[in-house]
Amino acid sequence: MTAISKTPLSSRRRNETIMAWVFSSPALVLLTVFLLTPFLMAVALAFTDQRLIPNPNLPTQIIWLRNFVRMFQDEAFLRGILNNFYFVVVVVPIQTALALLLAILVNQKLKGMNVFRTIYFSPVVTTMVVVAIIWTFLYNPGEGLINKFIQTITFGMIGPQKWLQNTKLVFPAIMLLSIWQGVGFQMVIYLAGLQEIPTPLYEAAEVDGASKLQQFLYVTLPQLRNTTIFVVLATTILAFKLFTQVEVMTKGGPQNASMTTIVHVVHQGWGQLKVGYASAISLVFFLIVLGVSLLQRYFLREEKAVN
Repeated sequence: MTAISKTPLSSRRRNETIMAWVFSSPALVLLTVFLLTPFLMAVALAFTDQRLIPNPNLPTQIIWLRNFVRMFQDEAFLRGILNNFYFVVVVVPIQTALALLLAILVNQKLKGMNVFRTIYFSPVVTTMVVVAIIWTFLYNPGEGLINKFIQTITFGMIGPQKWLQNTKLVFPAIMLLSIWQGVGFQMVIYLAGLQEIPTPLYEAAEVDGASKLQQFLYVTLPQLRNTTIFVVLATTILAFKLFTQVEVMTKGGPQNASMTTIVHVVHQGWGQLKVGYASAISLVFFLIVLGVSLLQRYFLREEKAVN
């Protein structure tokens, strides 16, 4: 009896396993073709002098670590790495804090809140190329609205700034654009987290005489800890991928002041046709981002465990 009852069960599990592999196979094929295969190719090409357009007179050679040695002597690459970390250190905390503030504001049970949610989220669904072009006009030193606004509120004491031509202003200008464009995404995530907080927790806090600030500090923030971990990790990864707005607005200039690693990779791989060198940069950058993400996740989890 036991053997008879086990046979249909094992057969059923086998069929479920087969069906699972059948339904997941399209995703696995796409991941292999468009993610795993290019990554393995980049690892292999990083140790060669491969060019985008092969030259029959200059066959591809294995040059081992020469690309990596050259990389750390490349001022544009070093500036790109520094700018990436600068962007992460500034944008991630500001964008996370603003997203939480906006989520709390639009979480109020008032009429018309859906309109404000749509307004705050609309930049996220707008193509970054379009956003970058619009902000390029806004930053225009002659007729840009940002300069006109600053001149108006300062009564002309602060003249028009060349936001995208000044080496000290160009990267903060791109940061401002990026925060404005991306904050709505984190806001929606925080909004979902806020709506999952049990109402009785706030009611109990009110009974204990807790103020709104105390409720925020001791109820809202602890309940949003997992949400914050996800938001910070996701924002950090997106920040390291900074490319479109820089390429559209400045192409890394002036004088590499707005250069980022991804922009440098594209310029080397497509502009200079140095696929091997671009692959080496991509590999190092991948390891840097992976390491930062793992460290960030570790410290955030450790903080959660301590609290």
